[in-house]
Amino acid sequence: MSLFLGKMCQHIPGHKAETEHEKVLEIMPAKEVYIPLVAGNNTDFEVLVHEGDQVFVGTKLAQTKSGFVVPIYSSVSGVFTGIAKRMHSSLRPQPHMVIQVDHKQTAIQAFAPIRYENASREELVEFTKNAGLVGLGGAGFPTYVKYLKPNGIDTVLINGVECEPYITADYKMMMDDSKHLVTGALIMKKMAEAQRVIICIKKTHPDLISVVKQAAENTGVEVREVPDVYPMGWERVLVREVLHKEYGNLPAEAGCIVNNAGTAIELARMMEHGEAIANKIVTVSGAGVKDPMNVSVPVGMPVKEIFEHTGFKLDSVRLIAGGPMMGKAIPNDMFVIDRAMNALTILDNPADNAIACLRCGSCSDHCPAGLQPVRIAMAMKEGNIEEMERRQAMSCIECGLCTYVCPSKIDVTENVRKAKRALALQKKK
Repeated sequence: MSLFLGKMCQHIPGHKAETEHEKVLEIMPAKEVYIPLVAGNNTDFEVLVHEGDQVFVGTKLAQTKSGFVVPIYSSVSGVFTGIAKRMHSSLRPQPHMVIQVDHKQTAIQAFAPIRYENASREELVEFTKNAGLVGLGGAGFPTYVKYLKPNGIDTVLINGVECEPYITADYKMMMDDSKHLVTGALIMKKMAEAQRVIICIKKTHPDLISVVKQAAENTGVEVREVPDVYPMGWERVLVREVLHKEYGNLPAEAGCIVNNAGTAIELARMMEHGEAIANKIVTVSGAGVKDPMNVSVPVGMPVKEIFEHTGFKLDSVRLIAGGPMMGKAIPNDMFVIDRAMNALTILDNPADNAIACLRCGSCSDHCPAGLQPVRIAMAMKEGNIEEMERRQAMSCIECGLCTYVCPSKIDVTENVRKAKRALALQKKK
């Protein structure tokens, strides 16, 4: 970790007004959902149902056979018809469970509810593991793992910052369900055996801050305003801003655990109702969208069907799974909504107008991880693995800020991504 951290004062236009005060549109797939058999990098699953089986909302479909325990539950009722490989937001073809929907949405209780006030810390962690809760802010990391050994944890931070442009999915969830947000925060505080829990929200959302403060009154849950700069939602920057601490690899080294606000809400709902993740609120926005909106769709919903409701207003667009800064551009619309996905961003598809690097150092000046992205990119072009390691390419979080500030219009972030892939391949050898 470099001592020369970025300026961390870059305000990026949010473009959030288009969707944050509009109603959420509920959409169901026409015929099928395709539920990805993916948990991070793990695709080693045991499928628990057979072709032709009737399934319901809440039916346990599969569970990982290796690595962290991650069960997957059905988001719809219908008939399981088999497994098919199709495009995934990871940019690789992945196995998907295909369910033909019956449009009845008949639900069963996925697991027994639990009262967090009466349960032990260990029981809460075990529940979270078996419920299949993953981080819903984009990473998809199994939530229970953060709480297995909470030694030295003093604080839990609930990340409600949502710093990427266009995305308002978390904002809508927190505004509409501040009760479960606060309950989820208290559950996570208990699982971590922490002294305090803080919900962090951008100061430019006074309406949301007021609603959450009211819900948190007399609960001991703190609500903290944070600056509207990018990438304030990255956990390292959030810990730095709120706790004034630095760490090497994990927030636990700074005595804290960070979880997304949507994850906290979902955890509270799971424990109260015994329901697994079924639906996702997804922001569909960007300069290329005819009707920007938030939609509520089942996990496994084909994005192509979502676009039938939002439309395009440009002939040539760039489709991004996620936000415009950290999301991944996808070459087609044949992928589906996964559990951790919270946005689809559609932008203009401009011609490549990059020029030679000006050596201005702006990318290094703004890097919140204290890296030198242009040096990493140069090492990548030279194929210099040793230099990529020395420049700590793997510490890059791919926030996209270096590309955003580059006056030469170079896609610096993509070059660093390539360096990370090169290093990962080298380690496999």
